Amino acid sequence: MSEQGVSAINELVRKESAFLETLMLEIGKVIVGQKYLIERLLIGLLADGHVLVEGVPGLAKTRTVKTLSDTLQTSFHRLQFTPDMLPADLIGTLVYDQRSGGFSVRKGPVFANIILADEINRAPAKVQSALLEAMQERQVTIGDETLKLESPFLVLATQNPIEQEGTYPLPEAQVDRFMLKVKVDYPGKEDELLILKRMAYTGRNLQVNRIVTPQDILRVRNVVDEIYIDEKIQQYIVDIVDATRSPEKYGMADLRVLISYGASPRATINLALAAKAHAFIRGRGYVTPQDVKSIGMDVLRHRVVPSYEAEAENKTSEDLVRRILDEVQVP
Repeated sequence: MSEQGVSAINELVRKESAFLETLMLEIGKVIVGQKYLIERLLIGLLADGHVLVEGVPGLAKTRTVKTLSDTLQTSFHRLQFTPDMLPADLIGTLVYDQRSGGFSVRKGPVFANIILADEINRAPAKVQSALLEAMQERQVTIGDETLKLESPFLVLATQNPIEQEGTYPLPEAQVDRFMLKVKVDYPGKEDELLILKRMAYTGRNLQVNRIVTPQDILRVRNVVDEIYIDEKIQQYIVDIVDATRSPEKYGMADLRVLISYGASPRATINLALAAKAHAFIRGRGYVTPQDVKSIGMDVLRHRVVPSYEAEAENKTSEDLVRRILDEVQVP
């Protein structure tokens, strides 16, 4: 692409990304800190990718997702996943009409622009799997009828760490449909003091303004699609994903026995899309290797499966991904 073309995209990105500052200020009325999480949720929104948020209870995961949805003029449903939940509670079901003698479709809560799947790993696999078609094809099949979901459609799911009581691991096919998996940690002492000052009042109800329309989201996604990725950076993205499958080709032969499964081609696509959205948030019309590195952990941590040998050595998927991001040659 010519310099004029990149400059034009840069200018367009600067203009279109101006609303992000206002959006962050609105979210900041309710949420203290959590900049990393908010940015990742915005990347999911801009890149049309679902986001899985993991952390222990009480870290404002649900509240952050709810606050983001409150700033958008979109339909929103919060689904509390429980062990007794059924797939029909999620996607809907066929209801018999005695007068007509036929069946009619009763739509479930999945028919909304933004779905908060709260504590998704508290429901068994058959319920989690009910989301598969909706997340990938943006449609739902009930009986013999296939119904399209409205655009934009985004699943923002929260889960507690797997070791906790009463949780079910997400199926691999389900996990792979999340563009990003974000881990949330405890806030720092300064942020926690701000949280105390702001939230330690009974009955306090903080409100945000609904400032972004569905049309805004779809328009900005078109701008994100236009962001320039140089061929060398495209090759860099492919190298990173390939290194999760064949680390020995990149001088990391010792990782071969530590990785059971590498990342899928979906990871390659998601890494490129998320890097574009990351560049957009930074006000740039082109992707740098740092964009890829910054978002790489969130795209890959749930797609690289450690082997038994890795677990024996106390190596997590994050340790393996970090090593790959550190050692694959940067263009």
